[in-house]
Amino acid sequence: MTQPENPSPPPAARGFDGSTPLARELSENTRRRNALAAQQLPLPPKTRVFTVANQKGGVGKTTTAVNLAAALAKSGARVLVIDLDPQGNASTALGVEHRADTISVYDVLVNDAPMDEVLQKSPEFDSLYCIPATIHLAGAEIELVSLVAREQRLRTALERFAEESDEEPFHYVFIDCPPSLGLLTINAFVAAREVLIPIQCEYYALEGLSQLLKNIQLIEKHLNPDLMMSTILLTMYDARTNLAQQVAQDVKTHFPDEVLDTIIPRSVRISEAPSYGQSVISYDLNSPGSLSYLEAAAELARRGAPN
Repeated sequence: MTQPENPSPPPAARGFDGSTPLARELSENTRRRNALAAQQLPLPPKTRVFTVANQKGGVGKTTTAVNLAAALAKSGARVLVIDLDPQGNASTALGVEHRADTISVYDVLVNDAPMDEVLQKSPEFDSLYCIPATIHLAGAEIELVSLVAREQRLRTALERFAEESDEEPFHYVFIDCPPSLGLLTINAFVAAREVLIPIQCEYYALEGLSQLLKNIQLIEKHLNPDLMMSTILLTMYDARTNLAQQVAQDVKTHFPDEVLDTIIPRSVRISEAPSYGQSVISYDLNSPGSLSYLEAAAELARRGAPN
């Protein structure tokens, strides 16, 4: 018996509507892209300053700071990323210079350098800027100990920059912290009003979170009464595993008001982008990871600052 020239794929490879999983994914991505393109995001009436923090390493802090910043800049907001991690990964991902001899956030904190001398425009978007970190920041923890108002030096620099700059104020500032609670992270908490916590959808995800919340409360009580944990973003989500679904549900149960509805999936594109000195938004705009960060940024913008 002669086989047909173009046999249909077996039923197992098709949905009930005859589409393949790949076709359904492409269709869904197109729908998400069109929905994002139709949105006009509101701009905050005054600068929103976020500290992106989690004492647990490898949860996507830098990835989240960089990609939310890029997504908001793409929507038309003026955005600043302050790289407070001595590894300088946020600086790398935004494509800005951060060699050892580059004037950096270290000079702002330790040498009182004005921020406008340190600011660099990211090649990603015209409205996206970065204050880079260099290797000198690794010793800043020790040098800050003997300085006056050591916990408030970043806030003072930001306030001075806002007062003296002729440029339009930034709509958003994201401060990328190291994964430890030292003077650098404390400076970030004191300078910010909102804390954004990325939580990976994996085992031990909530480990250390209660201690982080206690530290935020201590900062609020003694150093920054305006500080609050406003946002939680679930990252590295793998829908194929029961564990990821359970972690996501647990976090939403404990923090129903703070967790964004958008969840960031595990994505090869998100992992690849920094090696090209780019955010995933500019590296592959149409990838699921990029669309997720654009949706998270839109949700962040629509929610507005907490009262």
